[in-house]
Amino acid sequence: MAKYRWQNCEVANSEHASGITVPTMRPHETQPQPDADVVIVGNGPIGAVLSVLLAQRGWRVTVLERRPRPYRLPRATSFDGETARLLAATGIGADLGRITEPATGYQWQTAAGAALLDIAFTTSGRYGWPDANTMHQPALEELVAARAAALPGITVLRGHEVVDIADGGQGARVTATTDDDTTRVLTTRWVVGCDGANSFVRDHLDVPVTDLGFSYEWLLCDVQPHEPGEFTPTNVQICDPARPTTAVASGPGRRRWEFMRLPGEPTAGLAEDETAWRLLSPFGVTPRNATLLRSTTYIFQARWADRWRVGHVLLAGDAAHLMPPFAGQGMCSGIRDVVNLSWKLDLTLRGLAPETLLDTYTEERRAQAKEAILASVQLGRVICVTDPAAAAERDATVLANRRGKPPTRPEPAKPLTGGLLHAGVAAGAVVPQGRVGSGGATGLFDDVVGRGFVLLVADESDAGLGEDRLAFLAGLGARVVRLVPGGRVAGAGEVSDVDGVYGAYLAGFGVTGMLVRPDYHVFGAASGVEGLRVVVDDLRERLRVAESAGVARRAG
Repeated sequence: MAKYRWQNCEVANSEHASGITVPTMRPHETQPQPDADVVIVGNGPIGAVLSVLLAQRGWRVTVLERRPRPYRLPRATSFDGETARLLAATGIGADLGRITEPATGYQWQTAAGAALLDIAFTTSGRYGWPDANTMHQPALEELVAARAAALPGITVLRGHEVVDIADGGQGARVTATTDDDTTRVLTTRWVVGCDGANSFVRDHLDVPVTDLGFSYEWLLCDVQPHEPGEFTPTNVQICDPARPTTAVASGPGRRRWEFMRLPGEPTAGLAEDETAWRLLSPFGVTPRNATLLRSTTYIFQARWADRWRVGHVLLAGDAAHLMPPFAGQGMCSGIRDVVNLSWKLDLTLRGLAPETLLDTYTEERRAQAKEAILASVQLGRVICVTDPAAAAERDATVLANRRGKPPTRPEPAKPLTGGLLHAGVAAGAVVPQGRVGSGGATGLFDDVVGRGFVLLVADESDAGLGEDRLAFLAGLGARVVRLVPGGRVAGAGEVSDVDGVYGAYLAGFGVTGMLVRPDYHVFGAASGVEGLRVVVDDLRERLRVAESAGVARRAG
């Protein structure tokens, strides 16, 4: 059995240099193989997705969840096309259409119904999925749970509340208690806190939080109409100073209305059914034609953790960031977190990269989450206006600027601006997804080619990379794919560009090849064999194995 030494050591990486103190383990001469490669705290959608992404790569994952049973009420109501693509990477893509309905659009209206903001969605979006997918969150969580149950590397321990985390030289020790006062101690290489807004992990590490102080209380009403109805556009924000209101789809057969608590309005009684029906009545929703599934209040926040890694402990999802709901990016941002984190943990655990690679997780995702939070706050400042004069001025200004303009399309996914990127054109952008053909099969690129690192070239420059570079890429599990025009039969190692998506994308940047990361962000792009050699060499240098890192043994 493999053995390793727990060590107390001074920390030298950038996160530790912040002055945050991490509880250390007492040194021992030797310890057996850890109980898990990764312990995840929290089994909501973010923790569950991370567990699947890691187990698919062969790692042993233990998930500690304080709730004894799954939470059956929805929080999020939709996810965008990029997030659908990321969720499909867990193996649930074939079932997503069964639990979702595409949204037709997102419109912000004045009290009189004039459009302040108008975004039109399509079912064939930039990333191979509908631009916006409405869903009942428990149904999504059931899909992910079923996928997790089919993977041998995942152990989910419900009714286990984490009460202590002690970091050591090569891993951490996690202590959890159960309702019957049983204590369980687990050793692990890494801990990821996916335990929500009131994260024990974040608070235990004493991580500072930046809070923008933008917060309002809203009444949330989940409704199930008795008869199917059509709502056009699907999602609406009503910027009425008398009562700012949200009306959105929340999956097949369900809809949600949210009503802002007005200044000076008492919270007491706001969440009562009588209040909900009174506010729903102007929308034609009554006890005669709908069932009120839930009526509750919530207070949104706008904040992010300043550190997402402390030693062998990381944060993701709501434990790392919270944002107003108006851009629909809360859960989406959490999914992006764990997709980014999963392949970096994999490389680190495999000994193909030093632990410092995980510092790029904070650098990349915190910047993106901060941008999403600021955008959500900006939208919130538009709708959360209760002064009639200020609302009238807002309406006049916005309507004058957009008069005569057609609905807009959603913006492309936000690029990375720093982190594990090669300097140059296209670096950090999210590659679109189109259909390709190979071996007589036609489908979405991710399904036909596979997932992971991809070197995509539109010429024969890959032939000049040399055996050492090709061996390096093979060690990463990367796929080297040559692009041929749609209509042409693809040979070995080639795909035909059925929709012309990839040829146009490469040409738009003026390159003939790009190296794409497992999270679909471009690491680097170039033209010709010399340029591609530089890109591959740069990735190899950045992922160099530290002499002391060793090679982690896979489970089994």
